[in-house]
Amino acid sequence: MSTPMHFYDVLIIGSGAAGMTLASQLTKNYDIAILSKDEPNEGSTYYAQGGIAAVLDEYDSMESHIEDTLDAGAGLCHREIVEFTVRRSPQIINWLVKKGVNFDKKPGASGANSFHLTKEGGHSHRRVLHAADATGREIALTLYDALDKYPNVSFFKQFVAVDLVKANDIGLKGNACLGAYVLNLESGDVELFRANHVILATGGASKVYLYTSNPDTASGDGIAMAWRAGCRVANLEFNQFHPTCLYHPEAKSFLISEALRGEGAKLVLPDGKRFMHHFDERAELAPRDIVARAIDHEMKRLGCDCVYLDISQKPSKFIKDHFPNIYARCAEFGIDITKAPIPIVPAAHYTCGGIVTDINGQTDVPNLYAIGESSFTGLHGANRMASNSLLECMVFASAAAENIMVKPKEKKDNLSVPKVPAWDDSQVTNSIEDVTISHNWDELRRFMWNYVGIVRTDKRLQRARRRVQLLQQEVSEYYSNYKINGDLVELRNLVTVADLIVQSAIRRKESRGLHFTLDYPEILKEARDTVLVPSNFG
Repeated sequence: MSTPMHFYDVLIIGSGAAGMTLASQLTKNYDIAILSKDEPNEGSTYYAQGGIAAVLDEYDSMESHIEDTLDAGAGLCHREIVEFTVRRSPQIINWLVKKGVNFDKKPGASGANSFHLTKEGGHSHRRVLHAADATGREIALTLYDALDKYPNVSFFKQFVAVDLVKANDIGLKGNACLGAYVLNLESGDVELFRANHVILATGGASKVYLYTSNPDTASGDGIAMAWRAGCRVANLEFNQFHPTCLYHPEAKSFLISEALRGEGAKLVLPDGKRFMHHFDERAELAPRDIVARAIDHEMKRLGCDCVYLDISQKPSKFIKDHFPNIYARCAEFGIDITKAPIPIVPAAHYTCGGIVTDINGQTDVPNLYAIGESSFTGLHGANRMASNSLLECMVFASAAAENIMVKPKEKKDNLSVPKVPAWDDSQVTNSIEDVTISHNWDELRRFMWNYVGIVRTDKRLQRARRRVQLLQQEVSEYYSNYKINGDLVELRNLVTVADLIVQSAIRRKESRGLHFTLDYPEILKEARDTVLVPSNFG
């Protein structure tokens, strides 16, 4: 059977804030395909609670936001990128408001300074815009509703990218990206998407850990595909663990927003005593890495399954008005947060490293861009400051769109030349042992949690490395002999990213930001990025 083929000017792999912003910013004479593994809004953007950081208040300043970001990043942020991002924040907010995003406002206020701003860990001012406690959902739905009406934009649901196609893969000169092979999850067929510009907006890789706040789509697909295509990756040892996820057997990784701590919620032990002041003078408002390590320390010290986050001292109406979704979700599990503390644990939340790009989102491969959590821009350094992620998505999506539009627009007819080979699965069979995939998946996520988690050691990392190598062999053999499905594609990518995370962590002989190792507890004087180059790995 022949491989179905699609021809577009722009192929966007991922339908979160980054991908949809880029599509929205392009002029309407571009034919655009947006791929989503699930429904278009079933991604990390939709579940982002806290907000988006921007300098809007008269008592705040660009310099303050820049310095806060640099401080949170523990010396590894690229200053020019931080400045570029922060200075574009008002422009992004204005664009979102014009698109119809309804950010919360102060009661009775109007005009430029009418937004209700909250304060989160690492920020020295209130500068986080939000839509109650469901900011990501508001942004995602607004962008999707607008794009769904664009005649030049086509959404492909239940499609997962398998691998990128480059010129030198088919015997041509150069390594420009020509498109991607994509698995149609409904039909089980692999289809070919050709495009002049391919954008990886696939999100992070937190699904590599046993406990994560992310939805099931966060399996590091873009990072793994880019690595196989020859792109450098950087700083993948810096995995942010959100300090406060709801601890309940049926909750399945429900995030408790940092905004609660911004509004006065206190972290307490099972006996009700506070503890954060023992670890940092900023207490509950310390950056996430410090808070997560403190919680991890106390849980190990006491042997308890969780600690608690208590905002019950605030008026009931305030809590219900500001955090309606968290209130409702906790209530489903019998927890009234207006009266009782919330049981919480840390969970993998954000991938601070990723595919190396320039300021326009361009990767090492011509015609291939990476934006959002899948990219490494230099903004986050060794630790992402709260609510800078949505801002990064939109700033660099806009920059990538601008970069695409200044290039000569090729005729779409040119996409048919050269001819890309059809997907060949004639030498493989249907698997009768998919249980192997689930076993490998569970093994991977457990040893990554135990050995490459919040606190690390050389011995733990070497153990993880040996197990990753065994899994790589098993998954490669499985991939070579059986027809692929969505679970196998994700497992293959997760094993690749796990290996990159472990190798990056082994190379960092210090404790900095989110990477904390008992063998090297001090921070080195010189801050260096950990850059991995595919050509150095045979």
